[in-house]
Amino acid sequence: MNPAITLGPLVLPWGLGAVLASLLVAWALGRWLGRRQGVDPGDALWGALWAGALLARIAFIVEYRSAYLAEPLSMLDIRDGGWNPVAGLLGAWLYALVRARRHAPQTWPALRSALLAGTAVFVAGMGALSALPDTDRRLPALTVRSLQGAEVDLRAFQGKPTVINLWATWCPPCVREMPVLAAAQRQSPDVNVVFLNQGEAADQVRAWLRSRGLDLDNALIDEARAAGAAFQQKAFPTTLFFDSDGRLVATRIGELSAATLQERLARIRR
Repeated sequence: MNPAITLGPLVLPWGLGAVLASLLVAWALGRWLGRRQGVDPGDALWGALWAGALLARIAFIVEYRSAYLAEPLSMLDIRDGGWNPVAGLLGAWLYALVRARRHAPQTWPALRSALLAGTAVFVAGMGALSALPDTDRRLPALTVRSLQGAEVDLRAFQGKPTVINLWATWCPPCVREMPVLAAAQRQSPDVNVVFLNQGEAADQVRAWLRSRGLDLDNALIDEARAAGAAFQQKAFPTTLFFDSDGRLVATRIGELSAATLQERLARIRR
């Protein structure tokens, strides 16, 4: 199954889709119940949303504080996907309960029902995603080339946890996250970190890396974008995380920070 929803030029991870669906259900049900009961839970729902998002972010930052403290401004960059969903749900419920009891107790029945529905949709969606079979998602039998022109079979990386980053030189988030992945390659000899360029020639990639002062191991070329097709990925950057048996454990569509990379590396080292 494709780990993302493709809507024309827009690519959304299924996890984000579950979040959006839960918000839509909570908002629609809250408005409907509010009209029936003569109350307006809209402001409380918005507040619960922001409180949940804030606590989800703070909890993730606290958990991976060493990575964030090394670059404090990265705490503000929510594009890295660093959230703690359990903390987020708790934050939303706590805010809604306190607000309803202190300011508008008459909104609590509608607010509670809306939050229950939204929570159920989110939990069911994430549970369904985690239960999807992934036995067919493995390192593919795909031959690409090194910058020197040698053929490399991606299955040769099996035996160690492996990270494959699909990227391009023209992609701004790819460029921003490259130093994070390069540092992980230096600091994690137990993990294969593979930089698999999509659709560009070796000379172009070599010149770009030289201009950035990057000296990378496992810098490979996939001019035909065969890897993107194999994993049904059109968005860049996409980073694929495989365990030592070659099974796909996680996919990150979008930019990584040191913290979100650390979280996913822990999953493939288990």
